[in-house]
Amino acid sequence: MTLSIDIGGLPSGHLRFAASPLAELTAMLHVLAEPGHHPQLAGWAGDVWAGLRPELAERLKEAEFLWRSSRADFLVPARPRPTLAEELDDVDRIDDETYVTAALITTCGSNRVRFAAPSPLADATARERALDLAQARGALQEAFAERLLADPAAVRARVRHTLEQCAEAFFDDAWTTVAVRLATDLRLKNDLLKRQGIGAALTSISGAVTLTPDGDRIIVDKLQDNATTAHGGGVTFLPSVFGRPHLVVVHAPGWQPVVQYPVAEPGPSEPVSLETVTLRLEALAHPVRLRLLRTLARGPHTTGELAHAWELSAPEVSRHLAVLRRAGLLTARRQGRYVRYTVNVPDLTALGADLLAAVLR
Repeated sequence: MTLSIDIGGLPSGHLRFAASPLAELTAMLHVLAEPGHHPQLAGWAGDVWAGLRPELAERLKEAEFLWRSSRADFLVPARPRPTLAEELDDVDRIDDETYVTAALITTCGSNRVRFAAPSPLADATARERALDLAQARGALQEAFAERLLADPAAVRARVRHTLEQCAEAFFDDAWTTVAVRLATDLRLKNDLLKRQGIGAALTSISGAVTLTPDGDRIIVDKLQDNATTAHGGGVTFLPSVFGRPHLVVVHAPGWQPVVQYPVAEPGPSEPVSLETVTLRLEALAHPVRLRLLRTLARGPHTTGELAHAWELSAPEVSRHLAVLRRAGLLTARRQGRYVRYTVNVPDLTALGADLLAAVLR
């Protein structure tokens, strides 16, 4: 499953790498809402929660739907500004219908939810659908949706004030530190973009972001099949220190595509694609292949030895070994007339972590 961004014919200047204070604050808020996604930041999250005034802690919980399961599109800017205040000013310029629709999508729990025109602000049927979806998510979501639809101006002002309070409470100090890492990453990405083109810049982001051979589409390895186009204004790439392991992509109709990606850390392995994880899970789903792996885990075996051990025909064993090899779970080494198979222990061991990374991506 992939997300495709059409960039065919787009001038290179419309592909930009930049830092966004608002997007990084949103990444921090996601860490606070979902610390289990970010075990390396659990200590930071605990310290922040312990130091928050009760009023601000309550405000974060009442609006966390904007950044918990997915990010409201207006919190991941396509045109980053130098300061949080400037980016919040840009959010204030968004019309109520666009803002409310984006907020309701996350409040209702899925970026697959769509509210076609007329919007819930203008149409009673659409409003009832939005409230029903929010109610299904929980009482807090329903209450937030009701307030948003009844008085969008008041909710918008409250959300902005909450974000401004976060800046005073913890963001400003954290931003001073992470801004240096973001600037270093941006120098690398912009240099690659200038000297080697978009393909090299995308490769440096993540193995989960690639350019098609014809150069017309950016492919992001995500748990969704979707497509969008960048012809309305380009694509913006935002580095994030607090966003790991997530790749956040703005792709809703009417919004300029944005990709928020985690800044690389020393020594991490490249992410395994969802296709590879799926292939490995399917390979392991067959009981005969599990039996063969159990034997191979004890040491290298030939096809004939495996056939004898499990009372199977050699062709049948060969077919199962081929599936396991395509999934990258076996290695083969020829010794004279025979080929001995061995379990690829590192990749098999990492399967659980790879699956989790693919799901969280």
